[in-house]
Amino acid sequence: MHFVDAKGILSGSGGRWGMNIYRGCSHGCIYCDSRSRCYQFTHPFEDIEVKRNAPELLEAALRRKRKKCMISTGSMSDPYMHCEEQLSLTRKCLEIILRYGFGATLLTKSDRVLRDIDLLEEINRQTKCVVQMTLTTFDSDLCRVVEPHVCSTQRRIEVLAELHRRGIPTVVWLSPILPFINDTEENLRLILDACVRTGVKGIVCFGMGLTLREGDREYYYAALDRHFPGMKQRYIRTYGTAYELPSPRAGELMRILHEVCTAHGLLSTPEACFAYLNDFPEKYEQIRLF
Repeated sequence: MHFVDAKGILSGSGGRWGMNIYRGCSHGCIYCDSRSRCYQFTHPFEDIEVKRNAPELLEAALRRKRKKCMISTGSMSDPYMHCEEQLSLTRKCLEIILRYGFGATLLTKSDRVLRDIDLLEEINRQTKCVVQMTLTTFDSDLCRVVEPHVCSTQRRIEVLAELHRRGIPTVVWLSPILPFINDTEENLRLILDACVRTGVKGIVCFGMGLTLREGDREYYYAALDRHFPGMKQRYIRTYGTAYELPSPRAGELMRILHEVCTAHGLLSTPEACFAYLNDFPEKYEQIRLF
């Protein structure tokens, strides 16, 4: 990893603000879109760029904001990568969010989020905190192949259960679903059963499939050659160089997703989930003012 002094930390508009404390990732997921060349990385993806002044930048930004809102992190790089154990920059930023009365939402694949459960619980008590967890592959052996340097799906389900027990709301990202690899009804139903069992609020799914861009595609295909001989050729025959690669079972799998979510009262569209994630309840503003 290497360290930089960033010029800014928050991006967004209209009361929707996000931050990425790190650039790059050490989780090694074979499908990661953040590897795409359009994001203009000037260093190897595994050589994590650390914005060492992120807490100072965040504090300065929040001090200037008059209206409270949700602050999100994790859209490009997981806030709980391995280096967070030593650096604790995510924790420092959460402490600042709590101090200034903002809400927080995190997207991660890591059980390291439990290290900060005390802060997450306190933010949620004072305002609102939502933890988003990505689940793609229920089978442990397959999970180790497609997401090699992150905790298993079973462990992530345990994390969701503990967050629910503490009263911290959760949302699951069911993305991506890899055609011919984990796009089975069994995989989907096992993940959905876990979501229902652990009381998640909703499931973000943009469709049963994945997207590939320049940079990401080459890395993914190299992984297919290593772990799934002949699969790359099957992809090329089926999809060519398309950006969107829907599973042949996409329609059937989406019907199952919506049926289960409807039966158990889970949010089941990206729009509904994002509206929930971005909502900073007015009651908190009223409490602060009066």
